[in-house]
Parts: sequence; structure tokens; C-alpha cells
Amino acid sequence: MGWLTRFLGAVAFLAVGVIFSPETFGSKSDGGNSSSKLAIYLKLAHLLCYSTAFGTALWVTFIAGIIMFKNLPRHQFGSLQSKMFPAYFSMVGICCAVSVGSFAYLHPWKSSSTADKYQLGFLLSAFAFNLANLLVFSPMTIEMMKQRHEVERGSNIGDEVGWSKNVEVAKVNPKLKAMNKKFGMIHGLSSLANIMSFGSLAIHSWYLAGKLNL
Repeated sequence: MGWLTRFLGAVAFLAVGVIFSPETFGSKSDGGNSSSKLAIYLKLAHLLCYSTAFGTALWVTFIAGIIMFKNLPRHQFGSLQSKMFPAYFSMVGICCAVSVGSFAYLHPWKSSSTADKYQLGFLLSAFAFNLANLLVFSPMTIEMMKQRHEVERGSNIGDEVGWSKNVEVAKVNPKLKAMNKKFGMIHGLSSLANIMSFGSLAIHSWYLAGKLNL
């Protein structure tokens, strides 16, 4: 099943959910108030985009990346990550932007509570950290990785799983040692920005949990 088919399937399920929602059948009478319907759509957009961003970040950061690193040859793993990260940061960034916009509309700054203002700040932080990764840290990390791969190929390493051979060769190869240091620094900044973005989204989950009426 191609990605387009899966996407259309997800949209179809969403459409069915909207069509058969209580508001559609008038279970909650609001006199046809268009502003009330707009609020519902914005809440839906916020919830879907937030949950998508949070779930994607959780999966990529703590599950998929670790599994791939432990099972794929390093150069193959790096090449895969260089293709996946731009898509990952773009997707999370778009979702964060929609969440920020919908939340800001639903909670105007002048009439918002202090808690709401803090939450908007957390959502903006998640968007900003993710944008920094998309536009700055991730491209730098990918470029540094490609340069290090060239150095490693000269030493016939990179086709193994894990860091063991890299560490051994770096002890006698000053150029590789310097590349490792540079890569570690920029990759550390990228990872930190990713964790800060995920943390900001995680804080917002506590806020949403307090709003649920199950």
C-alpha cells in the first residue's frame, strides 16, 4: 500500500468522524453558531497536529533511531538518517505551526489565563527548536557526517554495526579524531534541540490531560 493510499485512507476516516460527530447531528444545539463550529474545527486541528508531532517525536527519538543504530551498518544508518531527518523535522514543524496557530486563536492573549500563556510559550518553543534543527543543525550534521564518511572509507571502516572500529582507528588517526569531535559537537546541539522540542510538547500533554472530561 503506497503512502498516498494510506494518506487518503486516514483522511477518509477523519471525514467520517466529522460527519457523524454529535455536533453535525445537532446533539449540542448552538443555534447554528458558525464561531462555535470554527472553534471545534480548530480544536480538532490542534489535537490532531499536536498528537502527530508528539507521537512522531517519541517514535523517532526513543525507538526507531535506537533500533536502526543497533542493527544497521553505520554508513547505511547515517545515509538513512540523512534522508529521514529533513522529512521528520518538516512534518513536526508543520504540525507545531498548526498547533500554535489554532491554540493562539482559541486563547487570545489579552483574555488568556497565565496557564494558557505559558502553554502557548511551550508550543512556540517546540516549533522554534524544531525549526532550528530543520534549517541549521540538521543540515550541518548531515554535511559533517558525509565528510566523516569519506575519512572513514579511507580507513576501510563504516560497514560495521556500532562505534567500536571508529574508536580504535581514531586513536591513531588524528584527522578522524578531529572529525569525531566536530561531529559530536554539532550532533549534540541537534539532539539537544530535538529533546527540548519534545520536552515542550510533553509539558503540553499535561495541560491537555487537565482539560479532558472522560
